[in-house]
Amino acid sequence: MSKTILGIDIGSTKICAIIAQQNSGSLKIAGSGISKSKGIKKGIITNIELASNSIKEALSEAKKVAGTNIDKVIISISGAYTKSVESYGVVNIPDKEIGIKEINRVMMMADHNANIPADYERIHVLPYNFKVDNQEFIDDPLGMTGNRLEVHVHIITAQKTSLNNLKKAVELAGVAIDNIVLNSYASSISVLNEDEKELGVCVIDMGGATCNLCINTSNSIRYNDFLAVGSNNITNDLSMALHTPLSAAEEVKIKYGSLKKVSNELIELPIIGDDANTNEISLEIVSNVIYARVEETLMILAKSIDESKFKEQIGAGIVLTGGFTKIEGLRELAIAIFDNMPVRIAKPKKTEGMFETLKDPMFSTGVGLVLYGGGYFTPYEIDSNKKLRYKNEIIEPTNNIQNIQHITEDLQKAKNEKKPEKDDIVDIKKIKKSDGIQEKMSKFWNTITQLF
Repeated sequence: MSKTILGIDIGSTKICAIIAQQNSGSLKIAGSGISKSKGIKKGIITNIELASNSIKEALSEAKKVAGTNIDKVIISISGAYTKSVESYGVVNIPDKEIGIKEINRVMMMADHNANIPADYERIHVLPYNFKVDNQEFIDDPLGMTGNRLEVHVHIITAQKTSLNNLKKAVELAGVAIDNIVLNSYASSISVLNEDEKELGVCVIDMGGATCNLCINTSNSIRYNDFLAVGSNNITNDLSMALHTPLSAAEEVKIKYGSLKKVSNELIELPIIGDDANTNEISLEIVSNVIYARVEETLMILAKSIDESKFKEQIGAGIVLTGGFTKIEGLRELAIAIFDNMPVRIAKPKKTEGMFETLKDPMFSTGVGLVLYGGGYFTPYEIDSNKKLRYKNEIIEPTNNIQNIQHITEDLQKAKNEKKPEKDDIVDIKKIKKSDGIQEKMSKFWNTITQLF
């Protein structure tokens, strides 16, 4: 079976659209397009029209290269929009054998039990601990025998108003949103190996305007955070310290940006507001400015890891990716600041057909989005469409009477923990007799699923 996957990484400095073809499980990149990001600051949409035009430009280029048309897209969402909560669910297993339906039910129950603010919407429901009867930390309960299935989940939510602005910008570009993925989650898919997932690892995507951090343990995300600082801040610092235009400061950063080499060599730079004259600047000053900003950024990230309370569980250390990581000497400074933990700089996984430009760390999120669309995600999750995803399958919520009955029984048994509101109780008698059987079942199912 063949399908086309489109992923668009909507960043603060660039928009990257990638198109891939999947045939019999094999993924091949067919096209990509990159445009300068406009109307987006620090991960937040500030101008819908400008953002939409940037998305449209990258999308048009990718379609031309791939020679194909596609109208559904998987997009990234910045951690700037998000908050995370923990939740728990438990169900009984009537047939004693755990199948996909039972896993779906217990995750739906955990989702239903979560205390989500009214102005936030679920993006990911990610399980990190399954428990069958009295046995904890089950990697995969599918096919196991038991009387009771429990799950602990990490739920990532996004602010509805900001999310709606993001959706509008994408839809104005002429594509419909198929799924929404947290950018640090997509980057994790793109750069991590199985050993790192098993041992526990922290992935930090360091971009132009933001840093997005997530901690993976037990093959799932346990913690995510956001910092509104990126490599553009280095450019701004250089511009102010050297009294030179931003364009000249960016060139200096790219050409001389290093945390290793300290030189007394002098370079000439234009002066802000004075086209006729230049300044002679020592590269030692350039190095000091860059070092100060990078050190401060890494220290804030290290503090976030400390506050997460998962530092002891990341045996594989820190994986850095994103455009910021191209600064020479970053890894060595990071090792010192992260208490001598293992640190590596990561590029996106090699994928068939990958263009040379996409091998850069700045494209980790974009590559991760098409990998996500191809089935490379956590073993189980409820995605932004409220559907259970399992390996390469999307499991639709069933309208089978028996499963509805099981969910209703689970809710009844859970009422001692969380008593449902009177208005939430389903009254089948209120379904009109004049409706057809199919319409009755559809209404009943829609009402049931709203509980979750």
